[in-house]
Amino acid sequence: MSDEALCRAYRHDVHKLRGRSHASGFRSYRGVPINEEVPFGADADAALLSRPHGEPTQVLANHVSPERLSLLTGEPVRQLDTSSEVLDPLVMPSDAAELHAAWLTSQTAAGITESVYYPYTSLKYHTLLVAALYRWYRAGYTFDELSIVAERGDPDAKPEYEPLSDRALASDRVRAHETICWTPVMVLHLSPDKGDEQSVRLGNAPARSFADRWSQLPAHPLAVDGDRQARILDAQLRRIRSWSVALQYIEDVVYDRAGVLPPWKASNETSTGGDVA
Repeated sequence: MSDEALCRAYRHDVHKLRGRSHASGFRSYRGVPINEEVPFGADADAALLSRPHGEPTQVLANHVSPERLSLLTGEPVRQLDTSSEVLDPLVMPSDAAELHAAWLTSQTAAGITESVYYPYTSLKYHTLLVAALYRWYRAGYTFDELSIVAERGDPDAKPEYEPLSDRALASDRVRAHETICWTPVMVLHLSPDKGDEQSVRLGNAPARSFADRWSQLPAHPLAVDGDRQARILDAQLRRIRSWSVALQYIEDVVYDRAGVLPPWKASNETSTGGDVA
């Protein structure tokens, strides 16, 4: 597959990283084309996975900002930083696999909402969903032929291993343009349906359906027995319908950069407690 076409998917919303609307965003960043349309309707379909259909409405009147609100704490995640040091890894690589690894491990993109109307959504996970949908649409698959695949966590995704993007590139648990969530507690992919116990189909059409799909997984990557934190995360994921909100919530809980949660038990950090191979 053409790297350039996939690179477009990762660069299509760079204006949001810079706190701009699409209309006021620049068309290039340091000579690299950005903010281009993604073919096959992948961007629109990914938006429907996380936001309501139709004209947007402001969810929180007192928070009209590109800074994402954490569902875990209710607070803004970070101050907007548009420095080249922050943006370059998410834009400049010409290798689409490098861009995937950069977005998959980015704290910067995790701090930005995919829409100022819906402040709990995540630009990071919207972009990963866009790239994954585009990757499979171009290969000839339709939405209803795709599935969410849940696997055990990857110990290489622990935050003490920096830079994480290099670890992601080297990990045999990361599939370029398929892996949409990579943590030591669970790894999630968007892939063609194989009908196995680790996956469930996305549904007939794009919709805010994460809670439904998570609840329908035949086997779960979390060992909930004896681990209160795992049980709470599992219960919340059975309620969160927006895909980018749910995926970002997993990251927020697992890494707990806000420092508000107890540590995970070892059974959930590196294994599934026997539920998923």
